[in-house]
This record gives sequence, structure tokens and C-alpha cells, in this order.
Amino acid sequence: MPRAFSEDAMTINGTVNKTGLALLILIAAASWTWNMGLAGEVPWGLIMVGGIGGLIVALVTVFKHTWAPYTTPVYAALKGIALGGISSVFELQYPGIVSQAVFLTFGTLGALLFAYRSGIIKATENFKLGVVAATGGIFLVYMLGFILSFFGTSVPLIHSSGTFGILFSLFVVVIAALNLVLDFDFIEEGAERGAPKYMEWYGAFGLLVTLVWLYLEILHLLAKLKER
Repeated sequence: MPRAFSEDAMTINGTVNKTGLALLILIAAASWTWNMGLAGEVPWGLIMVGGIGGLIVALVTVFKHTWAPYTTPVYAALKGIALGGISSVFELQYPGIVSQAVFLTFGTLGALLFAYRSGIIKATENFKLGVVAATGGIFLVYMLGFILSFFGTSVPLIHSSGTFGILFSLFVVVIAALNLVLDFDFIEEGAERGAPKYMEWYGAFGLLVTLVWLYLEILHLLAKLKER
């Protein structure tokens, strides 16, 4: 029996189901710290634990794909804890912003999925190279901002609510959204090649990472717009 049709092979439906499960875990964890934050007790400690712990688990998953069935749910829970707390901070400052960010995030997911499946956007090699290069550039800017924060300064584009700051955030949102196309392509190619079953969890992990990034960037962009 060809590997692609084996019960032990990766499938698109299997990846979709695991992505849905990971999202449910994330939402459940987020609701906990979200309620704490709205009650007036912003859980900064839990936000730090979720953020740092999620980063560590993500790195482990990237280097150990076979661990994805175990690390992906843990990553979802940790990121959910961090996102719930962060979201409550934004919501207290800008009422209604979180529901807008959630709507835009999943709206973008649906639009990009439709564009990919219909062939409007194709994950060509040049497209992949461009998105990866832009993502790397954004990462370097954020790392520079992180390093400069230790010296009491920052990169103006990251936090500025001026025109250039908003344009930068809009650019980052676009690149984060285009990373969804890379995730769709990875999942589709994995299913076509008959990749091992555990890669369904890895595909779900990659999609979850992108969605978390996209949500945070949209939240940041909306906050900048409300500050004007």
C-alpha cells in the first residue's frame, strides 16, 4: 500500500482536526487569564510564564518534529495563558478591540484559505523566498528593539502611532497573513507526500504559531489606530 494512502500518513483532514483541538485548548487557557485581567487583577506573572514557556516549547517542537503530538497542546495552553492576559490589558484600555482583532484574524484566515484553494495566490518558490525574507527582516527589527530596550530606548517604528509606525504595523500584518499561505502549502505537500502521522500535529503547530503572531500584530495595529 502506498504510504500516501496509509492510515499512518498525514492527511489534510487530520491536520484540520488537530488544529481545531489546539485552538480549543488555546481559547480555554486564554479565557482563564482573560477573566482575571478584566476582574482587575492582570496576571503579569502568568503572562510571563506563558510567553517564555511557549517560546521554549516552540523551539523544542521546531527541532523535534516527532514530539509535536505532545508539545503542540502544551504550546497552545501556554500561549493561551499569555494571550488571555495580554488581551485583557488591551481591552481595558481600548474597549471592544479584542473582538475586532479576533474577527479580523479569523477573517484573514478564511480569506487567505479561499485565495490559496482557488489558486488566486500560489506558493511559488519566489513567493516563499519573499515571505521568508520579509519575515526574517521583521524578526531582526524586533530583536533590535528588544536589545535597545535594555538601554532605555526603542525602535520608533515598532511602537509609534504615527503614520510610519502604522504603515510598519500594517506591513507586518500583511507578512504575517502571507505566512498562512506557507502553512497551507506545507500541510498540502505533507499530505501529498504521505508524511508521517505526527506531522499533522506539526502542521497544526505551524498554523497556530502564525495565527498567534497575526492576532497580536492586528491587536497592535488597532491599538495604534485608536491612539490617533
